[in-house]
Amino acid sequence: MLALVVLAACTSGDRQSDPAPGVSLFALTDVRLLDGSPFKAAEATNLRYVLAFEPDRLLAPYLREAGLEPKNESYGNWENTGLDGHIGGHYLSALSLAYAATGDAEVLARLNYMLDELERAQGANGDGYLGGIPGGRDAWRAIARGDIDAEPFSLNGKWVPWYNLDKTFAGLRDAWTYTGSEQAKRMLVALTDWAEDLVAGLSDEQVEAMLQAEHGGLNAVFADVAEITGDPRYLDLARRFSHRQLLDPLLAGEDRLDGLHANTQIPKVVGYQRVAWLIGDAGWAGAAERFWRNVVHERTVAIGGNSV
Repeated sequence: MLALVVLAACTSGDRQSDPAPGVSLFALTDVRLLDGSPFKAAEATNLRYVLAFEPDRLLAPYLREAGLEPKNESYGNWENTGLDGHIGGHYLSALSLAYAATGDAEVLARLNYMLDELERAQGANGDGYLGGIPGGRDAWRAIARGDIDAEPFSLNGKWVPWYNLDKTFAGLRDAWTYTGSEQAKRMLVALTDWAEDLVAGLSDEQVEAMLQAEHGGLNAVFADVAEITGDPRYLDLARRFSHRQLLDPLLAGEDRLDGLHANTQIPKVVGYQRVAWLIGDAGWAGAAERFWRNVVHERTVAIGGNSV
């Protein structure tokens, strides 16, 4: 469950609106590691790994789905078998955090190249959409019509498409939060507007059905967009993307976590807490804390696993 602590910290970024008594946040840019420490060695190893990726291979799914010619072929495995594009979102986060922690000029140049190419794809799509999901546009159009076929790890025949896009949303948010990129902020708001438009015609019941498929922490990202822009309609979107099947039992103090996939549930609960912080909702905050206490004290084994 340490990951939950780290995830909560990362999603709060440098914002000061997250009330934690006795704790104040500081920016990554305020800290630099010194030569000779094992932490500095680990940081250097991380930088080498991050810079070993080929951006054009990570960008290929986004360009392809936007009708543009990729400059290189996609990476293999999950990046060309249905979850195409999700690593590109993670990569934006990795570059943003690495730059904030080191100030490395090559990392910033890499991030700006990624953003330029992604914005080119977003512009070609014409409606704010940005994703590498194979044949995703047809699937999204069906969902917007209310044709929803959701399983835990698929939605309308696609491999967890919202989970995939969650990584791109989070990457753009992190580029804004940790590097101050106005370009990333502009792209993030455009992508969020696309998501809002997509579900505008769906009932709450249809959205809940859609959320049966793993979808990451989209409610947290939409809450972040509400804070970034000051526009409360994005907070409404965050509420709509808060899975009631998990939330309602937590609100009622009931334990219904048996058999649930931890990686699917934890980001949702981080989102409940983000929404609670922004609107001052003690009920949602209590639900998140109840989940935390249950998982940490009742469902985590000695080596840290908690997925059963």
